[in-house]
Amino acid sequence: MNISENLKLAIEAALKAGEVIMEIYDGEDFSVEIKDDHSPLTKADKAAHEIIKSHLSNSSYYLLSEEGAKIPYDERKTWNSFWMVDPIDGTKEFIKRNGEFTVNIGFIQNQKPVLGVVYAPALRYLYFAEEGFGSFKVENTTNLKDFNSNHFIDLAKITHPDIYTMVVSRSHMSKETQEFVNLKEKEHGTIELTSFGSSLKICKVAEGSANCYPRFGPTMEWDTAAAHAIASIATCYITKTDLISPLMYNKEDLLNPYFIVQANDNC
Repeated sequence: MNISENLKLAIEAALKAGEVIMEIYDGEDFSVEIKDDHSPLTKADKAAHEIIKSHLSNSSYYLLSEEGAKIPYDERKTWNSFWMVDPIDGTKEFIKRNGEFTVNIGFIQNQKPVLGVVYAPALRYLYFAEEGFGSFKVENTTNLKDFNSNHFIDLAKITHPDIYTMVVSRSHMSKETQEFVNLKEKEHGTIELTSFGSSLKICKVAEGSANCYPRFGPTMEWDTAAAHAIASIATCYITKTDLISPLMYNKEDLLNPYFIVQANDNC
């Protein structure tokens, strides 16, 4: 099974970032800053950003990262292909030390995510996907030497729960989300709710652990790009709440609209 140079580069960057994140996660130097938008920032966010930036500089593409420079739209609107990165998605989960944080590396082409790597270093889960290659999960991986295609879980071949299962945010449960839960209960009867942090929520639908993830709350493009690629290449549906319109990337305003992720079976 041949992995493209871009996908290999993104996987290497995510795994290396995971190493330094875990050194800080398991250590004592756990200082937290508060950014202008009142969200937390740790030493691990900064260190992971620098490692990913260094690795991806080996490609010829631009980089847009949450922890990097805020690039004006007049400049980036000309980008047809670029990396979109969140060095640590789920910083609140990182601070709580519950393991539910991820390294997200996506590749955007013509406003669409066509490649994605999501690595949960504390859980040792690695999700990766690229159009034309497929969407996969591998467990207990910390470096490329652990890679063995015999252990890849093909996410396009999984089935979803018979009992309708919905994954919701561990940190952001909104009124609109509860209303959506109530609607699904009318459609499917009793449903099960499960909570996760970070982009793992999208990945849980992609891997077949849940049927649906509704997001009625703010997210940025870098929060979703990598997992969006993994889920959509695994043939899940990711749309705005009208269940038709796709999420677009590299907009002037990088804030995502509300969206819903649904399995391709038993929706």
